[in-house]
Amino acid sequence: MRAFPPDELERRVDEVLFYVWDPIGVAPEPAARYEYRSYVRKILEIVETGGEPDKIVKYLCDIESGMMSLPAREKQAQEAAELIYSHKEAIVEGYA
Repeated sequence: MRAFPPDELERRVDEVLFYVWDPIGVAPEPAARYEYRSYVRKILEIVETGGEPDKIVKYLCDIESGMMSLPAREKQAQEAAELIYSHKEAIVEGYA
């Protein structure tokens, strides 16, 4: 089994938020790379405490509608949540 750095999932969550979720469309702008960094810790908490992907979807939709005053995009939030859990599984299994 391959060993990963302890912060590997954190890095991947940050990338998923930036490149997949990206509710304000900043992914093409390298200067905005850490735009969603403040949401990573809460998502890691959900994942690490056994929370379901639906909890991440709700959290991301709440951010969009409540904090950003944007329409919640459940489909993008679901895609991001599923990808985060896929990354977690791949890391745990030692595949990626």
